[in-house]
Amino acid sequence: MKYAFVALAFLATAAAAAEPPVAINWQPYADSVFEQARRENRFVLLDLEAVWCHWCHVMDKVTYRDPKVIALINARYLAVKVDQDSRPDISNRYEDYGWPATIVFNTDGSEIVKRQGYIPPKPMASMLQAIIDDPSPGPSILPENVIESSKDAALPAAEVEKLRGILRRNYDPKNKDWGTTQKFLSWDVIEYCLRQASRGDEAFARMARETLEAQRQLIDPVWGGVYQYSTDGDWRHPHFEKIMQAQAENLRTYAQAYALWQNPADRRTAEKIRRYLQDFLTGPEGAFYTSQDADLKPGEHSAEYFALDDKGRRERGLPRVDQHIYARENGWAINALACYYAATRDESALRHAIGAANWVVANRALPEGGFRHDVENSAGPYLGDTIAMARAFLQLYAVTADRVWLEQATGAMSFIESKFRAEVGYIPVATALAGRLPPRPNVDENIAVARVANLLSYYRNDQQLRQMAERATKFLAAPAVSENHGYQVGGILLAGEEATTPPLHVTVVGGKNDAAAKELFRSAIALPSTYKRTEWWDPQEGPLPNPDLDYPEIGKAAAFLCTDRTCSAPIFDPAKIST
Repeated sequence: MKYAFVALAFLATAAAAAEPPVAINWQPYADSVFEQARRENRFVLLDLEAVWCHWCHVMDKVTYRDPKVIALINARYLAVKVDQDSRPDISNRYEDYGWPATIVFNTDGSEIVKRQGYIPPKPMASMLQAIIDDPSPGPSILPENVIESSKDAALPAAEVEKLRGILRRNYDPKNKDWGTTQKFLSWDVIEYCLRQASRGDEAFARMARETLEAQRQLIDPVWGGVYQYSTDGDWRHPHFEKIMQAQAENLRTYAQAYALWQNPADRRTAEKIRRYLQDFLTGPEGAFYTSQDADLKPGEHSAEYFALDDKGRRERGLPRVDQHIYARENGWAINALACYYAATRDESALRHAIGAANWVVANRALPEGGFRHDVENSAGPYLGDTIAMARAFLQLYAVTADRVWLEQATGAMSFIESKFRAEVGYIPVATALAGRLPPRPNVDENIAVARVANLLSYYRNDQQLRQMAERATKFLAAPAVSENHGYQVGGILLAGEEATTPPLHVTVVGGKNDAAAKELFRSAIALPSTYKRTEWWDPQEGPLPNPDLDYPEIGKAAAFLCTDRTCSAPIFDPAKIST
């Protein structure tokens, strides 16, 4: 019995030694990770995921539960898991690789491998072992382009035509929209098309109409809201996650299209997205949540679930909603609701936008005019939060004429200038992370800075704002940026055009309690131009923030439409503002 007991104990010990660790020891991202990696001679594996992402769930469920993968990671790596929505600085740096994105760093913090998308267990184990055997940087690690600002903020005419040619050539006339693999609404591209359509360009008008019609296939027919994108080069293979940026920018774009063409289908689409935001992504305090998961059960496809009606879905449960309340996502939503209100006169949308803006100011504001991302300011502040809120504030001012929003927008832009200005453009985070390359300017964020600073400069007559717009636009105009952004050049074209062209200027003169003035102002904000300066001058409030024009005293409410050269005669009929 003694020998039997010893033998059984030996077998149990051997079996235990042969079993892989139960799980990977994940830790959050922090500067100290790289210090620990140097001390322990380990590599750092960064799993950059999104909480709403199906293939991220599959990685967790399959790849990161594989015994060989677990053993290799726990033996030689420090495993770091980051929700990309929570860290805009890291997300911006690796947005071309996800989600999920897998980045492996050497012990000194330099990059060895950058991989895009789902990696099955065997290839993952092979990659991990290959790095252990030879940690030389692989072919995915390319030298970073050195970007020098353009000498001129204005895009040369030849460059404009080149970018317009990119849009024409890359349009898919069979399946509609741009791109070959993924189909989704490219909102800045559509806005550029709408602007050209308003000037009579039938080719861009056709592309916009066709894409807006095709995109309706990604609207959830039961709950509303828009799925993020479709795969397979068509609109019939949706990824079911609903992320805030897609909701907000689709809502804004369909509202702009409705303002231009008065197509009831565009308004209905916008209303479906608006309803989803209200029903699913609004917290009890009136601010906005971040996203809703693609999967009911993480890692399991949900096409069958999303084919059910409301009752059938609710009987099985609801996909997880990420209830983080980020300033950036709220800025996107507030801006969209204000645009929607301008086009539809839906007062409830404006109330929601104002309520959310007040909540963000009360709960995410920083002392100098900027905004935290979340409750805690982990590694921030980030440019994305403050520029999204500045854009939202400026839009709120445009549709309400309440000067508190103009002051908020001005403070936010001053914060951006003091914290995020770089040698070239504006960078996503004010301080570089330890062990990492310095942050690089993000194209979309610089588009937003250029456009907001430029338009705000006309409201304020502020030279510093004009200089900010010029700095951001010079970055965008650099050939290394404008010619290497694929077909997503709509925002660059919009920013470049606005840098040299004053906005349409509409001013209503009359008391803010005057019913006639109110109707004139509602018609003014509904004008389909996406580049306009709308103001309401009530003489009892004192001069406008930029009193660059003198308006005659007429004795009753009137509106004036001005370009850079002329102003209209006074308009008394709201219906005539659009003509």
